[in-house]
Amino acid sequence: MVKVVGVRFKKAGKIYYFDPDGNELEVGDKVIVETSRGIEYGEVVVAPKAVDEEEIVTPLKKVIRKATKEDEKKVKENEQKEKEAFNICLKKIEEHGLPMKLVDVEYTFDVSKIIFYFTADGRVDFRELVRDLASIFRTRIELRQIGVRDEAKMIGGISTCGRVLCCKSFLGDFDPVSIRMAKEQNLSLNPNKISGICGRLMCCLRYENENYKQLKPLFPDNGATVLTPKGEGKVVNANILKETVLVQLVADNHIEEFSLKDIKEKKEKDQ
Repeated sequence: MVKVVGVRFKKAGKIYYFDPDGNELEVGDKVIVETSRGIEYGEVVVAPKAVDEEEIVTPLKKVIRKATKEDEKKVKENEQKEKEAFNICLKKIEEHGLPMKLVDVEYTFDVSKIIFYFTADGRVDFRELVRDLASIFRTRIELRQIGVRDEAKMIGGISTCGRVLCCKSFLGDFDPVSIRMAKEQNLSLNPNKISGICGRLMCCLRYENENYKQLKPLFPDNGATVLTPKGEGKVVNANILKETVLVQLVADNHIEEFSLKDIKEKKEKDQ
């Protein structure tokens, strides 16, 4: 077992494990850590705990110290520098006529590297741009092409449900989402209704998918004949999560909702 602490660098970013290295840490503490990119500033989101060695990526980097007020002041200064770097990069992209969209700029805490995130339809030859930026900022420059989901996560926005995007507010990773999940949940397959503002299938299609997969086999198919407390009828629709079934009664063609436990599918031998 190895003692680790979980650190996040962005509000809804991935959680990375670090060696506490003797530092007394609690959830919410701001820390300075050593990463493969350089020295970074992050927040403890998982208190120190012991985990199996298989769960960590070696070599395990260390927490250098708790962040000081001076460190937090430097983070604010870096944020201002990022805004300035963004505008400079925009102008250089325009000068070089590159088919790319700048999304975000990020300084490492120790200003040893600046990362420019962008989207593009294909590969972009940005070697001249990198040279220009390196001569201006006098530090290591990295241009990183990202997908539309990552762009939405960085920029944020409001989804069709009226809430802040899941990827921006709490999702650390993008789990696979498929059209099969929409079919399982009897959702409209209209792309406009099941796609997020990123243009990809909505991440929330995955949230209830397991419940649908477990419960759906318990329900009669649409059109099946069932026996209800009010007589025989045909299934019109089912609400999987409420565990209710809409039935059109044979007696008066009236459609009524019944609890799943109150109906029984009528087999051929019963008919």
